[in-house]
Order: sequence, then structure tokens, then C-alpha cells
Amino acid sequence: MASDVISFARGAPSADILPHEAVREAAARALDSDWEKALSYGNGHGHPGLCQWIADHHDAKPEQVMVTNGSMEAAALLFRHLVSEGDRVIVEQPSYDRTLLLLRQAGAEFAPAPLEADGVDPAAVEAACAGGAPTLAHIIPNFHNPAGCTLSPEKRKRLVELADEHGFTLFEDDPYRLISFEESEADTMLGTDTADRVIHASSFSKSVSPGVRVGYLVGPEEEIKTLAKRANETYISPNMLAESIVFELCRSGGLEENLKVVNAALRERRDALVDALRESIPEAEFVPPEGGYFLWLSLADDVDTKALLAEAKEEGVTFVAGPDFMLEGGGSALRLSFAPVPADQIGEGVARLARALERLRSSKPDAKAA
Repeated sequence: MASDVISFARGAPSADILPHEAVREAAARALDSDWEKALSYGNGHGHPGLCQWIADHHDAKPEQVMVTNGSMEAAALLFRHLVSEGDRVIVEQPSYDRTLLLLRQAGAEFAPAPLEADGVDPAAVEAACAGGAPTLAHIIPNFHNPAGCTLSPEKRKRLVELADEHGFTLFEDDPYRLISFEESEADTMLGTDTADRVIHASSFSKSVSPGVRVGYLVGPEEEIKTLAKRANETYISPNMLAESIVFELCRSGGLEENLKVVNAALRERRDALVDALRESIPEAEFVPPEGGYFLWLSLADDVDTKALLAEAKEEGVTFVAGPDFMLEGGGSALRLSFAPVPADQIGEGVARLARALERLRSSKPDAKAA
């Protein structure tokens, strides 16, 4: 086993692109000008200045916003509020493994809808509705985790229509929206919703750093009011110090400056990964992501990616096997995160993966017989 493991497994950026100086300076300014809020209890909505900034960003009212300790906490609160034992929930396939875990804990009955190159298939969502009224649909519209794809404008429009027609909540889970390698920015489904069916979630864990643990929800005012009350009953106050620091980054322009650095670095890593895969594993099928952290790789049906992972570890490279993100299947797929791997290491990481794939195939009985 190689001593210097190259890990494509974790969905987090490497330390060299974390904005430690910008966060340090923002913290100093926050503790100078906003120390009373930063060091005191807040309420379930979170820091009022950050709520206002988020509301302005989404053309909403601050009463429609609640800031949470990361977007996963926001999702957990929402699921506990909306999903009861046996409720049908539409989930993309593949989908984020932690979301599937939370929904299992809530007792949800899954209605899977497959992903295509431009996001979930609305016809599959409509078919799922015909199979029984869903309570919720969980959709990751931008730079999907794990699939890397982005939902087309036409599909966004149709999903909002379906939520209105069938009366379910459309949970727009959008933590990677600002991690974009293109100039254009797609409209949110929240922004086109006129029936109060969309609840939007996002996170500063991706645009600032994972350690800040600041996410948020934007949605119908009454739903947010109820969720904020439940949050207050659950943990009294969110992390007001972290929220004050993030607010300072937002209002000072520090967030925008950091995104320029992070997106440039991640674009370079994405490009290096795409080039290395095309050179070293030409059989691999994938959609090059236009942002985010992840690329979803499909290999030939003869490849078991859980077995491939064992061989890959021997070569000094890791990833997450496809079945972790599926209700069933996914055995020949895997997720690669390019965020934690500097561009100059990616070619070597993919070369190790290619060697592991060759070793796996050569170890099969039919290969030995040949």
C-alpha cells in the first residue's frame, strides 16, 4: 500500500484553499463592531443581519429566512417537521447519502426518480406522484452531489409546476450554487415559485469553509416561522459568532473575493480530473461538472466498485463506491471528489485508480484462465 494516499473520497476542499486570513480578519471586525450579537444568544431565525443579506440575495423577506448550523441541520429540521412514518418522499437516484440516512430515520417511503445528464427526469417525478401522493421531493439542482450534473431551466420550471399540481413540498437543496465554473447562474426554483411550495436550502460551508457550519433555509413565511420555533426549542440558539463572521464576509465583499480564488482552483482541479480520466480510463462515462466538488463515474458492468475500492486502497487512492448513494444498484459507479486534491496530484491519483482497475480485472477467474 502506498504511504501517500490520494483521497478523492471526502467532499471538502484541501486546506490550501481555505480562506484563513479572510476569516481571521472578518472575525476581528465582527468582534469589534458586532460583538454583542456575536457573543449572545440569538433566536431560531439566526443573526438578523445575515438573515437580511440572505433575503436580499434571494429577493425575499427576512421573515422567510432562518440560519442554521449547516445545511444538514436545516434538512434534519425540515424532515422532522414535514415527514412522518410512511410518508412518500421523491428522491433522486443517485442522491446524497446523508439525506437518504435522515429520511430513513424519519420513516420515509422512498419514491426514486433517476437522474439524467441535465438533472432529474420530471416524467419520473410525475410517475412517482401517480403512485401515491408524495409529501416531499428532494432535489439538488446545481452541481449535484454525487452526480455532478445541473438541472436544466426547463426541468426546474416543470418541477415547480408539479409541486403545485400535486401539493408536495419541493426541497431545493442547493449548497453548491456559488461554486460555479461558468459565468451564467441558473434561476432558483424558489425564485419562480408562486404557490409557496418550494423551500430552498444552501450553505456557507462550501463558499467559506466547512468549519463555519452556517447554512440556511428560505421559504414560505409561516413554514419558516414554525421551523425557527422548533430550532429554538431544540438548541436554544444557533452559533451567533460563526454567523456574525459570515455576515461580515458577506457585507464586506470578502465572500465574493474568496469565491474567485476557490472557483479558479476547483476549475483547475476539475479540468485535471477530466483530462486524466480521458487519458487513463477512456472507458469511463461521466458528465463533466460545471461547478461543485464531484464527478460521477460509470464503468463497465463487469466492475464492482466496492471490490475496486479495496484494490484502489492498495494502490494508495480512495473514492466512494456508487451503492452508497443508491437505494439499489450503482455497483459499477463511483464518486470522485476533486475538491481535496491539488491539481498536480490528480493525474497520479487517476493513474493509481487505473492500475487498481487493471488489477481487479486480472484477478478474476476468467482473466486468469485466459
